[in-house]
Amino acid sequence: MSTVADKLAKKSSSKTSAKQVRLRLVYVDFWSAVKLSFLAAVALAIVTVVSFFLVYLIVQTTGLIGKVDEFFQSFSDGGVSIETFIGLPQVMGFAAIVAILNLVVVTVLGAVIAGIYNLAVKVTGGLLVGFTSN
Repeated sequence: MSTVADKLAKKSSSKTSAKQVRLRLVYVDFWSAVKLSFLAAVALAIVTVVSFFLVYLIVQTTGLIGKVDEFFQSFSDGGVSIETFIGLPQVMGFAAIVAILNLVVVTVLGAVIAGIYNLAVKVTGGLLVGFTSN
């Protein structure tokens, strides 16, 4: 009787030649590029908001905002407080604005790059890509 291990040993001992294929990338679908760049921009937006939050927490915990506030109050005779302008709601609002702007810019850049590549293919003939099957 043949066991599963014997069958696997037979299968692994036979040499299969890996077939290699060289293909030319001559077109990037516009909507696929837009969707992919949008997903990348969403990930970048999440990283932006979280990093703003963490940096604010670190700056607040170390007391840097309080020191800067004391420094500016010494010049303005106590009339202006930095802590009224730099709070968690303001920082998160600014982070949301930056994330939304990045979302729009990265999505548009993905579409523009796809269009430029499709135009450049007419001149260069495309990108040669090699694939192999194991």
